[in-house]
Amino acid sequence: MRTADDADRVLVRLLGFAEADPAVAGTAITGSRATGGGDAWSDIDLALGVTGPLGPAVERWTKRLYRDFAAVHHWDLPAGPAIYRVFLLPGWLEVDIAFAPETGFGPLGPNWRTVFGQTAELDQPEPPSAGTEAGRAWHHALHARACIERGRQWQAEHRISALRDQVLTLACLRFRYPDSYAKGAHLLPPELTVPLEAALVASLDQAELRRALGAAVAALAAEVERADPVLAIRLKPMLTELSALP
Repeated sequence: MRTADDADRVLVRLLGFAEADPAVAGTAITGSRATGGGDAWSDIDLALGVTGPLGPAVERWTKRLYRDFAAVHHWDLPAGPAIYRVFLLPGWLEVDIAFAPETGFGPLGPNWRTVFGQTAELDQPEPPSAGTEAGRAWHHALHARACIERGRQWQAEHRISALRDQVLTLACLRFRYPDSYAKGAHLLPPELTVPLEAALVASLDQAELRRALGAAVAALAAEVERADPVLAIRLKPMLTELSALP
């Protein structure tokens, strides 16, 4: 596996490539490294402001990652007008590079440190709505119960896990912790997270799936009551009905 020093050396080389690339008008370090965090497991996250068409720059950098860093694989994430390419390097080092038009080169969150170039003032994304996230949660609960009744055990397990994740998301939103990918879950108090352990599915037996769903639904009801008591009153009878054993 790689070390933190290995990643630092890769980062320094990438920044040098960016400064030498005439098509790169600006570069920023994003992710945990932008704010002085990061460890041996942290990715390298960069944003590049590109002059002219993105395609040639993306392909040029892709060839460089394979040629100079022995990249193993890459794939793309949707990112609006930008192209967000994710590379896997030996030693399980992930390098994420956002190629953005020069006019779209700017921070969309707090984890941003400009290395060079002029940043643009971008409209900040709307934060997730607690109501929407609660809706996703009861949607997962409903479909988990349907999958159990239909004998689709793996799909039921998937939905129960998704429901558990949504409860964590709701709690992180309430505490104003990072909510995506459970990044703030470790900061939540034990009295909230410990009951969720019961929502872990131990087997695909139907009785176990029902038990885990009941625990997840109970955790959802408790979290909605903390976040939105009015909504909790409306949802509680239906959640109780959904998790009740036949």
